[in-house]
Amino acid sequence: MNRYKLAIFDMDGTILNTIDDLANGVNHALASCGLPVRTVDYVRSIVGNGIFTTIKLCAPEGTDDKKLAELHAEFAPYYEKHRTDNTRPYSGVPELIAALKAGGVKTAVVSNKSDTSVKPLARQYFPGLFDMALGVTPGTEKKPAPDMVNIIMDTFGAAADETIYIGDSEVDIATAANAGINCISVTWGFRTRQNLAASGAETITDTPADVFKIICPDKN
Repeated sequence: MNRYKLAIFDMDGTILNTIDDLANGVNHALASCGLPVRTVDYVRSIVGNGIFTTIKLCAPEGTDDKKLAELHAEFAPYYEKHRTDNTRPYSGVPELIAALKAGGVKTAVVSNKSDTSVKPLARQYFPGLFDMALGVTPGTEKKPAPDMVNIIMDTFGAAADETIYIGDSEVDIATAANAGINCISVTWGFRTRQNLAASGAETITDTPADVFKIICPDKN
């Protein structure tokens, strides 16, 4: 028997390494508006709460709402065009998701990206591997609110103790807690093991194989 019926994955930093394309998009917006750009490492350290928050944290302190709106207006079409320039799945992750599906586990992905980005990225890099992909839509609160997780749990009729969340950041830890489900925090993404531990992570793994062992212990 599997330990869990449903595995819900974060996208950025968990299944896809999107950091270069995200940083390029943010820096394109900053430069277009005459503002100083940020390093990739800085963007990596703050991404996770949605692009509006990322842009606000990358802009100079005190940047007003009008300028932030201009930055987002520059970012959105650029990222739409360039979001797959450098983005790639993390090694072993497609195989992990395929193994979970083969083992009878439902698989889903949730992200603070817009739903119009999440669905095509999931289809492009993980064709046929996710039973459901969901990003932010009007009326749906972004993570760490549990809205998207709850929608997926309801869709598959999965109880809290039948569901596991896999993510790479403090946002994911809080999302799982708000949904009342267990969380696996991974170290290959945008935060370090030390960051995850300081954010209250209870289960930290270093490889996709370790994730599979937790979800499907009887198949190892």
